[in-house]
Amino acid sequence: MEQQGSTKLDGTKTASANEQLLTFIVDGEEYGVDILRVQEIRSWSNPMPIPNTPHYIKGVINIRGDVVAIADLRERLGLPKLEYGATTVIVVLRVNAGGHERVMGVIVDAMSDVTNVPQAAIKPPPTFKNSAEGSLAKGIVTLEAAAAEFGGRVPAAV
Repeated sequence: MEQQGSTKLDGTKTASANEQLLTFIVDGEEYGVDILRVQEIRSWSNPMPIPNTPHYIKGVINIRGDVVAIADLRERLGLPKLEYGATTVIVVLRVNAGGHERVMGVIVDAMSDVTNVPQAAIKPPPTFKNSAEGSLAKGIVTLEAAAAEFGGRVPAAV
């Protein structure tokens, strides 16, 4: 995650203690991604299937001439399939994979909000010895920890 900053009167940047996250819902749970990684949010449309890809890759779509792979985040997390509906969207992200930045879309059940989360409330995810790929999460935030940082309320960005 990258830090958000403000500008002092002399033009230098200062780091704030908050991360701004775009949050979305998958299987009734709220997840977030650094808002600076979000390229766009698209309504659901069927991607063109590509053979011999992992089960969670649903295909590709054309975004202004770029071919973008689309992954079902629900399936990637090992959750039960759900029929795509009116609230289903594709969040198009810039991701770093294997040292290369690329654009990828993830299918989520519904959008939630843009939220400011205190950096102090972001805790490292647990590590598992048998995980071949490493963690999909950079950190975990509990609503209670975030609320405590803001005097009992979790603020949303305007």
